[in-house]
Amino acid sequence: MTTVTPGVLLRAQQLTAELAESRGIGLAAPQIGWSARVIAVNVTRKPEDLLVVLNPTIFSRTGGSCVEVEACLSLPGITGKVKRSKGIVVHGQTLDGDPVEFACSGLAARCIAHEIDHLNGILFIDRLSPTRKQTIKRKLRKLGGSPK
Repeated sequence: MTTVTPGVLLRAQQLTAELAESRGIGLAAPQIGWSARVIAVNVTRKPEDLLVVLNPTIFSRTGGSCVEVEACLSLPGITGKVKRSKGIVVHGQTLDGDPVEFACSGLAARCIAHEIDHLNGILFIDRLSPTRKQTIKRKLRKLGGSPK
């Protein structure tokens, strides 16, 4: 569990700066070499919509599920269809250390679930069909990864 310290606040700033620089919509601490349970999400890319959550967990899922194409900053050029919940309720902490709970749906829910997967050692390609995994093998090898 990540606790708020001056070091965590500094690394959270680095995480959000990297997210903005990459023009992505979500980034998890492990993606920048930081072993912490912290995510940054900004699906609109507007500074006022930036969300940073420590120790996020999906408390519940709502609205059924849907399949959409996902990509990842860690795997450039690779996409795949992933089934995720349409809505989620997330529990976590703010950068002030206060508990936070919120519901989200659509792209925000998908992005947050994707980033929480990173915290749990799961990449979106782990959720792809065996057929799709087979078709991206060559791209993964070029990136230095190996398909499961």
